[in-house]
Amino acid sequence: MNPVATPQLSIVIPVLNEAAGVRAVLLGLAPLRERGVQLIVVDGGSSDGTPALCTGLCDQLLHGPRGRARQMNHGAASATGDWLLFLHADTQLPPSADALVLAAARRGATWGRFDVRIDGRSALLPLVAGLMNLRSRATGIATGDQAMFVQRSVFRQLGGFPDQPLMEDIELSRRLLRLARPACLRARALTSGRRWDSHGVWRTIWLMWTLRWRYWRGTPVDVLARAYR
Repeated sequence: MNPVATPQLSIVIPVLNEAAGVRAVLLGLAPLRERGVQLIVVDGGSSDGTPALCTGLCDQLLHGPRGRARQMNHGAASATGDWLLFLHADTQLPPSADALVLAAARRGATWGRFDVRIDGRSALLPLVAGLMNLRSRATGIATGDQAMFVQRSVFRQLGGFPDQPLMEDIELSRRLLRLARPACLRARALTSGRRWDSHGVWRTIWLMWTLRWRYWRGTPVDVLARAYR
């Protein structure tokens, strides 16, 4: 790997008991590391050996307080890239993700996200993903599955992700929207459909929309987190 003193892009991955798939995700990011992208993994207290599987496949392996928002903020605090990309442990980036993000930056973007494709058994998942992408493009709201990216200086200016157990991506999107519309990249990140497969597509759609509606109505996030679990 060619050393780069100050990488332009840092990828932060929060993990918790992701032994089944985290190694494949990190191996898929190896070409980006070779091009100078900084890769930071933040473990929230895994009990299945996840940290050991990450060893040697990232630039930093950190241990932080449990909670996706807290873990991502912890990783961002150690990042040195001008841009931050937050990646779920069950999501794979397109091969040229780094070039696409930096091209958006050169076009004047402040933040953005990728389109998403869902990997699962149901024939409805391509439709679900397509509607997610359309909704995000129309509203300017991004979700964590879409691999959100943002200028590090802007992320710090806004105080990072809010310290809440759910909807941290929605809330950060709302705050970023006050500054600028997102760059909605059409290249697709591939995210796991494991929740859709295990709980059913229609049930999951109903749950997600209900939680989002209740969030907009002001239901406490702790209440929504219990419903989600």
